[in-house]
Amino acid sequence: MGPARDAYINRIATSVPDHDIHDKFVNYAPSMIADERKRGIFKRMVERAQIEHRYSFLPPHKDSDKLDEHRFYRSGNFPDTAQRMRFYEDHALRLATSALDGLGLDEMRGEITHLIVTSCTGFYAPGLDLQIVTQYGLKASVERTVVGFMGCYAAMNALKLARHIVRSEADAKVLVVNLELCTLHLKESGDIEQLLSFLLFGDGCAASIVSARREGIEMRDFACTLLPDSGGQITWHIGQLGFDMLLSGQVPLTIAAQLQTRRRDVLANVEEIRHWAVHPGGRSVLDAVETGLELSPGRLAVSRDVLRRFGNTSSASIMMVLKEMLRGGEEGLGCAMAFGPGLTMESMRFAMDRP
Repeated sequence: MGPARDAYINRIATSVPDHDIHDKFVNYAPSMIADERKRGIFKRMVERAQIEHRYSFLPPHKDSDKLDEHRFYRSGNFPDTAQRMRFYEDHALRLATSALDGLGLDEMRGEITHLIVTSCTGFYAPGLDLQIVTQYGLKASVERTVVGFMGCYAAMNALKLARHIVRSEADAKVLVVNLELCTLHLKESGDIEQLLSFLLFGDGCAASIVSARREGIEMRDFACTLLPDSGGQITWHIGQLGFDMLLSGQVPLTIAAQLQTRRRDVLANVEEIRHWAVHPGGRSVLDAVETGLELSPGRLAVSRDVLRRFGNTSSASIMMVLKEMLRGGEEGLGCAMAFGPGLTMESMRFAMDRP
């Protein structure tokens, strides 16, 4: 057996639905909070969130007392899980197609050998992976893998798997799709912590090509760190009225503290990193990484810009950040980092490379 090959993210394309729903939610959510003091807290947190846009397939309603034009979310009658999953099935392929067309998949359909799909916001079978194969006429022999319910760090696991494939198969060309419809899981709740988590999330999709072709982002190595005594800080369960997510306010504190003590688990030398691609899980998460790694202001500018423009799109978010770095084309070493249930930290050391 010869030496292992290097693996590169050659291309990244992203897409979001048409409707910007951030302002609508910001204006509607206080009506669900009974306590005036908590309404004030919510409004202050909105101002600090550093999010301006989030997108959904649900068009915002023009009336202040209604959420969306489709009346998917009706006061006192929010949809059950089955309705939400039907909506996911009806719209997932459309969002994926938008990203895949941007990737230029038609030009390389005969070259794709593997397909990896990540999602934690909806499931059905035959699934999105098979729909993509059919929609684009990919070879019936394409090897498919679906990574489900891993949350915001799922894209890192997909890239890790793609790298293993490319390093073991000379002609492999891996298509990776990260798709989330996070706005499907809004709850009719007056709990301020839950509403603040809904404030973060939007819908989005990323599609990328990984191969041995020396172009784009070279994936050097990966690391996974399970943070102790934090398993209950991010949870995601299937409930009767959608997926029940808990995102504890303790998460940023845990990340900052653990990064301070576990820096070497992530990187041998933080100072050598030029590009920081941190999952934009929220302003407080980015602040925590900045504090924990003692990064100077501005080092997470790309992640903060993605957060501002799209919110947190779960597994698609880190790919949106990497896309911006790939577009920028500046050479140098980088570190990508994402967090999710566990509490788990996934990281990737990479190098920007031009042909």
